[in-house]
Amino acid sequence: MNLLDKTPDSWGKELEKLGHPSYRGRQIADWVFRKQVTDPSGMTNLPFTVHSLFPSTLTLDLPDIRTVRQAGDGTLKLAIGLSDGAVIESVLIPRNGRYTLCLSTQVGCGIGCRFCRTAEMGLVRNLEPSEIVGQWILASKVLSSLHAVKETSLETLPRIDHLVFMGMGEPLANLASLIPSVRAFTHADGAGLSPRRVTVSTSGLPPKIRLLGEANLGIQLALSLTAPDDRLRQEIMPVGRVYPIREILDACWNFPLKPRERITFEYVLLSGINDSPEQARALGKLLAPFKSKVNLIPFNPFAGSPFSRPSEEAVDTFGRMLSTFHLTVTVRKTMGLDIGAACGQLAWNEQQKTIQTKGESFEWIPIVSSS
Repeated sequence: MNLLDKTPDSWGKELEKLGHPSYRGRQIADWVFRKQVTDPSGMTNLPFTVHSLFPSTLTLDLPDIRTVRQAGDGTLKLAIGLSDGAVIESVLIPRNGRYTLCLSTQVGCGIGCRFCRTAEMGLVRNLEPSEIVGQWILASKVLSSLHAVKETSLETLPRIDHLVFMGMGEPLANLASLIPSVRAFTHADGAGLSPRRVTVSTSGLPPKIRLLGEANLGIQLALSLTAPDDRLRQEIMPVGRVYPIREILDACWNFPLKPRERITFEYVLLSGINDSPEQARALGKLLAPFKSKVNLIPFNPFAGSPFSRPSEEAVDTFGRMLSTFHLTVTVRKTMGLDIGAACGQLAWNEQQKTIQTKGESFEWIPIVSSS
């Protein structure tokens, strides 16, 4: 049994089943989530009888880091190898001395959004909870390595204080792993993050949005809308052929929110496709009744894409038009563009590279900014 596939509040019960006090589970969780130590031999306050459970009965197996690429703006992209040879990507985004971690939930993606490079991979498989939680542990280890390189003090070591499920895959298509992972991240025995600092982004699966709401996780919801009408949405997001916008909005309407919380509607701006003032007005009318905010994302180009990035003037005009409908409008700053880590660019296509993958011996590839 890989304990990382279980929520940390259940580890004590698992240890009890094996004849040990339940507090041993909390001790192990403290090593894993506070110190990022997953080798039981390094857990010095555990007796031999608990150490002997590993690895014959229990494990804390992690994926392996293949590469870490650093962009000129400080963004870090992690290529993470899984036990079956598949590779996923995670992104660490710097922000005022802290980091946001962008997590993947699937190998590839089956939704098929035409503006997303991950869609070109198709869906390979869902990730296990241990592979999702493992991304956070490995990213924390990378930051520790960064600390060692810069020789900063432990008190100033950058930390991950926000999580966004916006990496490879459709999170709600893997609720069986998403929900326990979120609980591991937000439980006091786990990473201890505030649920308000965890955001799940979806292309719009109404039945799964309802199930996520019923799980009562207290997290934030973001919906990738990207079109103001069903006809256009069906062209650029095939999921629109299954679920019309109105059905998706009905599910969002009933998503549990605290008084000051809002659903975020993400809108990828594609030059000449969905960025006209008329389309901004249509989007404003559609979202005006909602307790929401709109995050505009200028398209991040990748090889072979039929789309292009709109001009700053077009983005500004679109945003100002939306604001007339009393919506909160933000424009997402593009990060990690020079290493293919920006929104919609994640896709691992270098499976044949020979790279060290064990322990801390990952390949570090700094990328110098072209500016």
